[in-house]
Amino acid sequence: MFRSPFRFTPLGALLALGSFATLAQQPPATVVITGNPLGRDELIQPSNVLAGDGLALRRGGTLGATLDGLPGVAQSGFGPQSARPVIRGLDGDRVRLLDNGGASADASNLSFDHAVAIDPLVIERLEVLRGPAALLYGGNATGGVVNAIDNRVPRRPLERLGGRAEVRFGGAANERAGAAVIEGGAGGLNWHADVAARRSEDLRVPRFRPVFDGEPGEPTRRVINSAGDSNAGAVGVSWADADGYVGAAVDGYRNYYGVAVEPGVTIRMRRQQAQLAGERRSLAGPFAQFEFRLGQTRYRHDEVEGSAEVGTRFHSRGRELRLMARQAAVGRWHGVIGLQAEQLDFSALGDEAFVPDTHSRSAGVFTLQEWRGDALTLAAGARLERSRVRSDGDPAGSEAAQARFGAAAERRFSPRSAALSLQAPLAGGWSASGSLGHTERAPAYYELFANGVHVATGAFERGDPNLATERSRQAELGLAWKRGPHRLQAQAWTARFSNYIALDATGASIEETGEDGAPVAVPGYAFRGIPARLHGIELEGHWRLLEQPWQLDAHGSVDRVRGSDRASGAPLPRLAPWRLMLGLEARQGGWRIGGQARHAARQSRFSPGDVPTPSYTLVDLWASWSMRLGAGDLSWTLKLDNAGDRLAFNASTLRAAREVAPYAGRAVSVGLRWTL
Repeated sequence: MFRSPFRFTPLGALLALGSFATLAQQPPATVVITGNPLGRDELIQPSNVLAGDGLALRRGGTLGATLDGLPGVAQSGFGPQSARPVIRGLDGDRVRLLDNGGASADASNLSFDHAVAIDPLVIERLEVLRGPAALLYGGNATGGVVNAIDNRVPRRPLERLGGRAEVRFGGAANERAGAAVIEGGAGGLNWHADVAARRSEDLRVPRFRPVFDGEPGEPTRRVINSAGDSNAGAVGVSWADADGYVGAAVDGYRNYYGVAVEPGVTIRMRRQQAQLAGERRSLAGPFAQFEFRLGQTRYRHDEVEGSAEVGTRFHSRGRELRLMARQAAVGRWHGVIGLQAEQLDFSALGDEAFVPDTHSRSAGVFTLQEWRGDALTLAAGARLERSRVRSDGDPAGSEAAQARFGAAAERRFSPRSAALSLQAPLAGGWSASGSLGHTERAPAYYELFANGVHVATGAFERGDPNLATERSRQAELGLAWKRGPHRLQAQAWTARFSNYIALDATGASIEETGEDGAPVAVPGYAFRGIPARLHGIELEGHWRLLEQPWQLDAHGSVDRVRGSDRASGAPLPRLAPWRLMLGLEARQGGWRIGGQARHAARQSRFSPGDVPTPSYTLVDLWASWSMRLGAGDLSWTLKLDNAGDRLAFNASTLRAAREVAPYAGRAVSVGLRWTL
C-alpha cells in the first residue's frame, strides 16, 4: 500500500445496431463541445458522450478503463493503475487527451506504465471523438480526441449552491474512493472547489500463471504490485453572464502506484496545473463569438526502486495558448478560425533514462467552414503548423563511456492537414455521412531521440533523428437511423499511412549491464517509418422493447479494426479483435436494473514478437436506485463485474503487461452519490 503525505477525506438477448454501446448510457442532451465549434446540434463525426448516471456506472480507476468497450475504443492497460485510451487501433501520440479543451501534459504518451494525470472521480462529462480531429487539435489527434470536462472554471452564472458527493467501495482491487464537488455564485461571480481520493489494493483476478521476462511464475489470483493511492483537489473562480465568462482555476493531482511488470518499482507522480479561460458570445461585427484558453502544467514523475532509491526522474513543463473565433453567419455559411501554440520542456534523470532533455515547440492556425443546405451539409477545413523539437544531447562533461545521446540536435517540421465531410438526410428517418481527410503529424521527441533501455517494454529503444512527418489519408462512410427511442448507426472507415512511425524489432540484441553488474542481452527496437493501413467497422444500437409496466431497452455494439504493414504484410501491434456487446436495462420509477455480455474474439493476427490473445466473454450486472432527499438527489449503485469469474487478457496491451495483468476477476462494488 502506498501512503501519500497529502490526504483528502472522501465524503461520507438482442443486438440492436445504433447510437449507444455504453453501459446504460443515455442519449446526450447537448452537443459534443470538442467536435462542434460551429454550434450545430448534430455531429458528422462519430462520437460518444458520458455524463450523469451513464458516467457514474462506467467510471473506472483510469481514463482508459472508463472508456474501454465504447465502439472503436479500447485501453492500453499496463496494470490497473495506468491505461490510456486506444481509438481505432491508434494510441500514444495519435490520440489527443484534453482537459477542458486544453492539452493534458503528462508523460503517459512516453511509456505504457505512465498513468494519465486525470482522475475520473471529478470528471463531470467525457466526450470522445472517433477518427481524425487534426483540424482543431493537430496531428496528435489522428486517431481521435478524448475531452474530460470538470467545470473547474464555471462557464455559466451560478445563482445557488450546488455540487455532488460520491463514495465507492469494493471491486476487484478493494477500492475505497470518494469525491466532493461544491460550487456556487451570486451576481455573476462564481466559484468551484473539489477534492478526490482513491486507495486500492493489488488487483484480484481469476487464477493464472504470470510470466516475467519469459519465465512462468507460480499460479496466483492477484496482480502483484498493482496497488495505488491517489488524491486530487482544485479551486476555480469566474465571472459569467448570459453572453460569456472569464475565469481561472488551479489544481493538483498526486498518484503513487505500483508497476505490475516490475514488482520492485513504484511510481510517484505529481501534477500541478493552472488555467485561464474565457468566452464572449453575441458580438457585433465579423465575428460573433471569441474564446481563449491559456494553460500551464508542471509534471514530475519518480520511478522508485525496491531500495527506495529513485532510479529515474521525469520532469516536464507544458504551456498552451488557444484562441478561436466563430464568424458571423453569412447566409448559409458558418465558420471558425483559430490559433494554437504549445511548448513542452522534458527532462529525464537517472541511469535508466532513455530519452535526453528535449524542448518541443509548435504553433498552428486552422479554419473550419460549413455550408448548411436544406438537404445537405458540407464542411471543409485546413490546418497549417510549424513544429520544432530540440535535443540537448549528452550533459556537458559526460565521459565517453557514459555518452548516449550525442551532441545537441534540432529538427523542424511543417505538418499540414485538411478534411472534407458531408451529411445528408435520407427517407424514413435515415441519414448518410461521409468524409475524406489528410493528416500529418510531427514525430514526438522520443521517436526522434530515444536511445537506451526502456524498462517498461524490456527493450533497447532507438529513435531516428531523420524521421519524416507521419502522413495519412482517411475515408469514412456512415449511416444512421432514428425513430423515437430507437437508434441505429454504422461506420466504415479506412486510414492509409505513407509514413507510419512504428517501433519495430531490429532482430539484434544489445548487451547492457544488469542491476547485479552482469551483462544482460536486451532485444533491440527502432522507430522507423513504414507504409501502413488500418480499416474497421463500428455498429451501435439502442432499441425500446417495452414501455409498461417496466421500460425495457436493449443496446449493443460490434466493432473491428485491422491493420497491416503494407510493405511486409505483417500485422500492426496491439490491435483489438472483433468485439461484441449485448445489454438489457429495465427502468421503473427510481429503479434501474441491467446487465451486459462483452465478447472479444481470439486475436490471431499479431506483430512479430507477440503471441495470440485468447477470446473471452464477460458478464456484468448492475442495479441502481435513486430518490429525492432534501434539496438533492440520492442514488446508490450495486455492480457485479465479471460474474462468471472468467480469465481474460487485453490484446491492446503490451505483451509484457498482458502476461502479468489480466482483466479483473469477479467482484462486487457499491457506490453512493448525492447531487445537490
